[in-house]
Amino acid sequence: MSISPILLLGGTGQIGHFTIQALRKRYPDLPLLIGSRNRQKAEQVAGALDNAEGVVIDPHADDLGLGQRPIGAVAVLYTDHRLASLRYAHARGIAHLGISTGLYEVAPEIAIHMQRPDTAAMVLGYEWLVGATTIATLTAAKAYSRVASIRIGALVDEEDWGGPAVTEDFERFTSVISSVLARRDGAFVWRKGEDAGFAFRAIDGTELTASGFSSIDIAGLAAVTGASDVEFGIGTGISSSRRAGGAKSTEIIIELSGLDDAGKPLRTRHAVFHPGGAAPLTALGISMVLERLAGLDGKPATEAGLFFPYQILEHGEYLERLTQEGGRLMALPCA
Repeated sequence: MSISPILLLGGTGQIGHFTIQALRKRYPDLPLLIGSRNRQKAEQVAGALDNAEGVVIDPHADDLGLGQRPIGAVAVLYTDHRLASLRYAHARGIAHLGISTGLYEVAPEIAIHMQRPDTAAMVLGYEWLVGATTIATLTAAKAYSRVASIRIGALVDEEDWGGPAVTEDFERFTSVISSVLARRDGAFVWRKGEDAGFAFRAIDGTELTASGFSSIDIAGLAAVTGASDVEFGIGTGISSSRRAGGAKSTEIIIELSGLDDAGKPLRTRHAVFHPGGAAPLTALGISMVLERLAGLDGKPATEAGLFFPYQILEHGEYLERLTQEGGRLMALPCA
């Protein structure tokens, strides 16, 4: 079977590096286009790989400077302020994944999709670590007949803030809007100041303070579960693994409350853990989304539509691959 190449825009960065590793682990012969505005960087990365080509991206050109070459799917791993990659993919019916758009920035992207909603699949990959949070939360929520509240605390190790693109994203998010989205008592509200944060405990029980963050997970989880209270926060500190003398890792603490199948009150705590940190966990989600968009696994490629990652990924398969990488979804004791 002839497979068109996957185009990775920003493939020269840290997340691009781990995404390439994840894709090549399962599909060693998959052709890749490593896109960058820097020819030297693109060619350097591609030169170290088989069946890969470095390409210079022109965000001002309708064809991104790529001409008429076939593309299987597009992933943009940085903030594309011009939406050049989305316009390119949408005009040609190519499936597209973006991971760096802020919650308040989605309207222009959705507007492009709405003009021709039947042209290709478009994935809003802005969930925290591209599906890791939502898939784990929805898995934990299976124990409930009704979910009342969801509180998610993402622990980012002080040594694990990623590369320049990640830093740029967070600086933009915090400078443009000072309020933080949450759902309280069934209403979506914008919180400020001390009202925007909360405390949560890491895997090893250490208490941390989370600053509220307007993750699109809030909207997706509220829609799926109907939870009347949903909030998301990021805490920076020392991960539980590093505190125990090991290497940095990434943790996502998920606290749920509601009713069990018998109608009795239920509270649970779970954690998503990955020993490599945030970048390889993000790459796991990106690679699995691209797999589904392009039909690399032999199943039909994802049909046209607008999706979150958790809507097109098979949750059990995702958690199995997480375990294969040394991570896991674990149950934690409640206070």
